Amino acid sequence: MSAVGLYVVVVGSERDASGAERIWPGPVAGVDYPGTWQAFESWFPDDHACRAYLERLRWPDGFSCPACGASTAWRTGTGLLMCATCQRKTSVTAGTIFHRSRLPLRTWFAMCWFVCAQKNGVSALGLQRVLGFGSYETAWAWMHKLRRAMVRPDRDLLSGLVEVDETFIGGREFAGRRARREKKTAVGIAIEIHQPKGFGRVRLRTLEPLSAGTVRGFIGDVVAPGSTVRTDGWNVYPPITKAGYRHVAVNVVHSPEPAHVGLPGVHRVASLLKRWLEGTLQGGVAHANLDYYLDEFTFRFNRRSSRRRGLLFYRLLQQAVNTGPHPVHELVIKARPEHPTAKHKM
Repeated sequence: MSAVGLYVVVVGSERDASGAERIWPGPVAGVDYPGTWQAFESWFPDDHACRAYLERLRWPDGFSCPACGASTAWRTGTGLLMCATCQRKTSVTAGTIFHRSRLPLRTWFAMCWFVCAQKNGVSALGLQRVLGFGSYETAWAWMHKLRRAMVRPDRDLLSGLVEVDETFIGGREFAGRRARREKKTAVGIAIEIHQPKGFGRVRLRTLEPLSAGTVRGFIGDVVAPGSTVRTDGWNVYPPITKAGYRHVAVNVVHSPEPAHVGLPGVHRVASLLKRWLEGTLQGGVAHANLDYYLDEFTFRFNRRSSRRRGLLFYRLLQQAVNTGPHPVHELVIKARPEHPTAKHKM
């Protein structure tokens, strides 16, 4: 197989007239990502353009061979990259959520755009209709693959003043016209509170079983030590001071004010979350996969101030090329592994 040229990736910089490198301060619409659907169609007319864009995102500082770490590669006749040092051939989609996908990359890109372009997202059924998938199951599986890429495992912990509380998601499950059983799942909410007003980032997680251990483990996993944690008067919270947190309790039961006044952030998030689940997703959420729907809500909430929906598209693809593959059989009603809360005992 013949090589067709030396391949070097450089992204996030360009050369000016004098030849000096200019570093961009951040992603820019029209430069790093398309700002509109019309621009999207111009940027990504075929799979070749999509593959080139993924290469920029996966190797922003230049190509790096996954085997030896070399920085140069040759483009082969089949479009693969062959390391100039160890001769290993690499595909930009290998080891990502696009790994061995039989569907065109441009369809993947269109799905990412539609998911990000709508403020409240899109259901699998809506995606099936827009993109013309042959089955609902295909759209469902693709959506869940993307949800695996919506939250970075190395994201920063919340800090400053952080409100923490729990809410319950779910309701009656029906068999025909008759209610079969009541099924509710406890969800932990942590959100940064800005002074004098406003909210910062949010973190969400299912708490099963709902206990002192899971609640304190959730705080330890998402809130930086030294932060002030504001909660209600439940007695599971005071021991967090032993782990380096400052604790402020609000007795919402005996307060003359409504609970949403004493703890505005968590109640706002709980309300928006339930409205999103019932509105966009029509309540069709399996409890075993609830954590991944919480990830999507977190992705959207934490980027709610983005003026350009294309920036969300950029961030989602950026994280997608750094997220491992998830075969369909792993997605079907498979709960996320148990959270490692044991290391955060308080």
